[in-house]
Amino acid sequence: MTSAGFDAKFLGTTAGIPVLTEPGAADAVELDGSTTIDYTHFSLAMSKSRKFASWVAWNIDGGEMKALSRSNIPFVKDKRIPAEFQTGDELYRDNRLDRGHLARRADLCWGPKTEAQKANRDSFFFTNITPQMDDFNQSTKEGLWGRLEDAVLADVDVDNLKVSVYGGPVFNADDRVFRSVAIPREFYKAIAFVVDGELRCSAFLLTQNIILAEALDLDEFRVFQVSLTELEKRVSLTFPAELHAADTASVQLLDETERKPLNSLADIRW
Repeated sequence: MTSAGFDAKFLGTTAGIPVLTEPGAADAVELDGSTTIDYTHFSLAMSKSRKFASWVAWNIDGGEMKALSRSNIPFVKDKRIPAEFQTGDELYRDNRLDRGHLARRADLCWGPKTEAQKANRDSFFFTNITPQMDDFNQSTKEGLWGRLEDAVLADVDVDNLKVSVYGGPVFNADDRVFRSVAIPREFYKAIAFVVDGELRCSAFLLTQNIILAEALDLDEFRVFQVSLTELEKRVSLTFPAELHAADTASVQLLDETERKPLNSLADIRW
């Protein structure tokens, strides 16, 4: 499978890919000598120890979106990567965990029809999937988390309707283990776009407090706007200097004890 992957110059200005820290790189799966694994319209890096992507970066062309069905597309492991470094259906059977897309399926379905169809299928590789509580996107303040990309395209005068997004799970040492898999309870997303020729980037953190017992249960979802600098304290990667310079939350937001979760899209500083 050949693919162009994430385009760092998609926005008309350079917005590169995350760079793994030394420990992150040591834990990353390599494919053809690189820790960056390409798909149609997105790229990612896989953690060997956690068996999920540590980051995914994807491009969205809002003016070229195609409405494609997800029916009859199976979730599959990527044969280019050792199966032992991927988490498959064994985790998701007979419980409340959903196979949650990191790069949203709908975000990737753009361009010529055959290309959009390939991106649609590529989104179902388990490398792009993490366990999320059922109704994950719907449960976060009326779907706030799942609507961030739509919101920036709808609410901001984005040049050429193009957006680049970076996201993934936060791997915490105390993540709860279920079926021998540590389940991430936090996720991050950084959305980059250009307004009047100026690059901007807005970053977010989601926490899902998972209770793992005989039945999986959900306590609370919360979404916060954070700075890229704060995100980097939680993950094994650094964001490109261009995105730091464009960070809409570069003026330090309230510390964790004082910061309030977002209640609506109107609370976001774009």
